[in-house]
Amino acid sequence: MTVHSLKYKNVVIAGGAKNLGGLIARRMAEQGANVFIHYNSAATQAEAEATLQAVQAHGVNVALFQADLSHIAAIEDLFVSAKQALGSVDIAINTVGKVLKKPFLDTTEQEFDEMSDINSKIAYFFMQAAGKHLNDHGKICTIVTSLLAAYTGLYSTYEGLKAPVEHYTRAASKEFGGRGISVTAVAPGPMDTPFFYGQESADAVAYHQSASALGGLTQIEDIEPLVRFLVSDGWWITGQTIFANGGYTTR
Repeated sequence: MTVHSLKYKNVVIAGGAKNLGGLIARRMAEQGANVFIHYNSAATQAEAEATLQAVQAHGVNVALFQADLSHIAAIEDLFVSAKQALGSVDIAINTVGKVLKKPFLDTTEQEFDEMSDINSKIAYFFMQAAGKHLNDHGKICTIVTSLLAAYTGLYSTYEGLKAPVEHYTRAASKEFGGRGISVTAVAPGPMDTPFFYGQESADAVAYHQSASALGGLTQIEDIEPLVRFLVSDGWWITGQTIFANGGYTTR
């Protein structure tokens, strides 16, 4: 079996400043990969710079890129800038997402459009740009949600607008496969990060903690090794959404 080392690979991480994206950036650097870290705005700049410093400590090439990727031209700029900074791009990982927990009847058009932009449109055009700019035998991975396999209310825009990413993943894997590019999605359970707690009451947090078969919330440390595997030795897995949630939901 061929071992697909990450050493000297060039990695673009959308949403790479903090939480799961920040951990992925650090672990990739530990494996010898060069990392191009996207962050959204000044609100996450300090965390992006902290991740930058942690990555630099491993002696790899690293750079930051700030942009609101819901403006699609910024996604093209992300990959062009990454190639200018690193020389080429081998791996593209998209961790961008936003949760809205709200009754169906109370959701506004503005909220729907924003959720669509962040959870669906960015994912589509990130894959498109990756397909244009990645080296042959590259890897693309998108973070989605285990709510795709849940029967629940209140998350209609979050799960509904992440759902198309499964279809994008299948289509892109089929179209890019001739170049040896694998395309996958990872669906974590509720993760123990600020991304989760901002939407949930104490009772809801307790429920989510008890809902997984293995107990507790998903940790970012549970997901990062899976992403790293899929963009290296696990490249033969393509067109798939992998549910990694401790038995929180399944199909």
